[in-house]
Amino acid sequence: MDKEQILTKIQDCGIVAVVRAESTDKAIRITDACIEGGVAAIELTFTVPHADEVIEELAKRYTPDEIILGAGTVLDATTARIAMLSGAQYIVSPALDLDTLHLCNPLVADIHFDYKMAIAAMENGADILKVFPADLFGPKIIKDIRGPIPYAKMMPTGGVNADNVGEWIKAGAVAVGAGQATINR
Repeated sequence: MDKEQILTKIQDCGIVAVVRAESTDKAIRITDACIEGGVAAIELTFTVPHADEVIEELAKRYTPDEIILGAGTVLDATTARIAMLSGAQYIVSPALDLDTLHLCNPLVADIHFDYKMAIAAMENGADILKVFPADLFGPKIIKDIRGPIPYAKMMPTGGVNADNVGEWIKAGAVAVGAGQATINR
């Protein structure tokens, strides 16, 4: 599956389940539940022990039609390469690391909002900017960013829940990241 197909699938799905867990077994169980519940876009964070092994297991267990498998909390190009070799289809990084960006041209760059970093991320190939933690900004951040950067595609994560997801989508989010705040409701 090429980059454009992955990007389209994420936007069509509209939600990315951000999987953080204290064990590999729990991460796999959470992912299985997400897939069973109809959430096909998964961001397995590298805060999960042996995340590369979990990604590899999930890539074997599910076909690309069943899962859009990404690696999150990727801090450097070495980790990005490990994630990609394990089967990750996209990379999410919490920092602007140009080596990582150039290595894998990730679909999602996680920007803790700084316009200069957001523009640099997009100029270097990031397709979606992950607004984190979204609850610090609220949905109006999308309008605020799109003022000077009208072509920015954004995915809020952190504080998005069943009560406010509609506001984020209405504000123009291309998808939302669902983590513990959404899952625990």
